[in-house]
Amino acid sequence: MAASKSQSTNLTIEPRESEHSRGTRRLRREGRIPGILYGRGGDPLCFSVDARDLRIAMAGTGAVFEVSGDGSGTTAAVLKETQRHPVRGDVMHVDLLRVDLNQPIHAMVALHLIGAEDAPGIRDGGVLEQVTREINIEALPNEIPDSIDFDVSDMEINDTATLEQLDAPAGVTLLDDLETTIANLSPPRLELEPEPEIETETGVVGEDGEPVEGEAAEGDEASGDEAESGDE
Repeated sequence: MAASKSQSTNLTIEPRESEHSRGTRRLRREGRIPGILYGRGGDPLCFSVDARDLRIAMAGTGAVFEVSGDGSGTTAAVLKETQRHPVRGDVMHVDLLRVDLNQPIHAMVALHLIGAEDAPGIRDGGVLEQVTREINIEALPNEIPDSIDFDVSDMEINDTATLEQLDAPAGVTLLDDLETTIANLSPPRLELEPEPEIETETGVVGEDGEPVEGEAAEGDEASGDEAESGDE
């Protein structure tokens, strides 16, 4: 299956002192994002990075950052964790992990479905549901793809695609269970027409089987009682 190839992206950071929330809020007001760089036996390094530069780097093609500005030359690192604002979605903090470009690492990669418009089941009115959107892989840092495509153009109604059917790109090892469901193609969903409303009318039934209005029946009975009383 096709994969979007990874490339390195340059990222310049500035070391900073470990600060409490007041200091990090000040950094963000200045347009900088706090972060930490760690891994490969080195000491953790607190840093800040220009918010715009980080946004461009994260949007670029590549899992590997070529980090510079810490005084030790260029360091290869990958984005390990991102903390975002719960409402606005802005990046609040990043964790970068130092990597050896010659040693494979684990990573989560987006899985995209392609060819749906050509699938026989779709043309017959079926409904395609993507069950798995990310997969866990192992590869060299520079071999980690941004995403992997899975072709569903052969799927028919009631078909289920699993990870076993995915051909991993060269240099990439799939780590998830091969029986993991990627997508299902279900039969068309029938729309049930609403049943017509049936108007009903309730009433009192007399001795002869004819309906009698409740108030009228009670009124007549009361009148009869009064008439008998008057005769006496």
